[in-house]
Amino acid sequence: MAGVKSLVKDTAIYGMSSIIGRFLNWCLVPLYVYIFPTEEYGIVSYLYSFTAVALVVLNYGMETGFFRFANKSEDPDKVYTTSLLSVGFTSLLFMILATIFIAPLSEVLQLPMHKDYVWMLAIVVAIDAFSNLPFAYLRYKNRAIRFAAIKMLNVGLNIGLNLFFILACPWIDDNYPYLIGWFYQAPGGADFGIGWIFVANFISSVVILLMLLPELCGLKYRFDGALLRRMLRYSWPLLVLGVAGIMSQNMGQMIIPYLFEDQQAAHSMVGIYGANIKIAIVMVMFTQAFRYAYEPFIFASNKGEDKSQSYCDAMKFFVIFGLLIFLGVMYFLPLLKHFVSEPYWEGLQVVPIMMMADLFFGIFFNLSLWYKLTDRTQWGMYFSLFGFVLMFGLNVWLVPMIGVPNGYIGSAWAAFISYFSMMLLSYFIGRRYYPLPYDLKRMGLYLALAVINFFLGEYVLNFSSMMWLTYILRVVLLLDYIVVVALLENVPFITPLVKRLISKGG
Repeated sequence: MAGVKSLVKDTAIYGMSSIIGRFLNWCLVPLYVYIFPTEEYGIVSYLYSFTAVALVVLNYGMETGFFRFANKSEDPDKVYTTSLLSVGFTSLLFMILATIFIAPLSEVLQLPMHKDYVWMLAIVVAIDAFSNLPFAYLRYKNRAIRFAAIKMLNVGLNIGLNLFFILACPWIDDNYPYLIGWFYQAPGGADFGIGWIFVANFISSVVILLMLLPELCGLKYRFDGALLRRMLRYSWPLLVLGVAGIMSQNMGQMIIPYLFEDQQAAHSMVGIYGANIKIAIVMVMFTQAFRYAYEPFIFASNKGEDKSQSYCDAMKFFVIFGLLIFLGVMYFLPLLKHFVSEPYWEGLQVVPIMMMADLFFGIFFNLSLWYKLTDRTQWGMYFSLFGFVLMFGLNVWLVPMIGVPNGYIGSAWAAFISYFSMMLLSYFIGRRYYPLPYDLKRMGLYLALAVINFFLGEYVLNFSSMMWLTYILRVVLLLDYIVVVALLENVPFITPLVKRLISKGG
């Protein structure tokens, strides 16, 4: 249980930076959707889906590989510097190639008129891919506070620059153009539009790389080719896993423009879909925070200790909190929807689908420990390829079948079905190679309770003419879920309090 407590503490620290950071970045979505039309925001969502894939490619599994080999090595700094030199070389090569071939690259992305957008994001991806290793080193050293501080600085800087370029600069340009004309007018001023989003990202990525210099300087750089080959053998299946996984996560935004001839309508659908899945991103943030703490936890030396029960407890509490997040978001969706403008509301129906899809993906990640600990990472590759092929096929079938303007609903269901299938496959195959005594009955009970409470709050106790009463009843249902979990898990402080109240009531 001590291991789980440590995991919870680290998840809380990483989670604060991840959840607060993503929440603050999420708050930029209203800025974008209230200023830019759906088709323009669709370009932003579309391009960032490709940059997510490129980031995974340029990391090629070295982040997880670093944790695996650093914990096994007597010289973890050599593992770190070997990883740094490798990723640094490939990131620099990517920058050079993207600059040389920017025109054909923009053509392939169907954005020949926006080569500047594509180039800026290519440089950002290369910088971020390299920066991921110093961040991993901070996690390895258990320097969660510094990790969180730099992550939060990145978010704050990005938000500040977005507000400056998109809101402040047009006003300054109208009233005091001589103050900003030297940099603002060259790309087109206010007409540069969504391009300023990418400029803000570019600047913040460079600054964060500079902040990570203490993790890059003062080291004795050593490169071990034999070590790198072993790391690559371990990590290349994770690369395939990561690419297939991230392409699956972004499949809707990436594929919709290729399924319709009307690019404006396609980008509009991408914009609506991309804005609404941002509401469901709370589940993604929770999974990401858990991942930051979980990978060092499962790879840490246990000195002969059997951590099977800790792994099972981690899974159970992940499901508990994931279901609580689902209920909280869905109960207050009528309020959360105002974070996007009214033209985007037609896409709100994808939120519950994507919330559950993301929960399935989080469970799939939790299950991934069996093939990582047994060095059977090829299974992760197989699962992700299966999920990718299934999701691609479902998108190609469902999205055009539903058609304009709601084709993105097909992308949401494709994600739901694919992640659910991957989760089941990983569980049943994992039972053969690394069986763990997961408490399926207890987790099934919590799932049933969450589903019942969801339907009660959404369809039975939903009074549209008295929303204040609806919210009160939904809060009661949330408390009901929490109290039941606390009683069954014998949570300190909460369980005795509830029992005393019950006894007094009796």
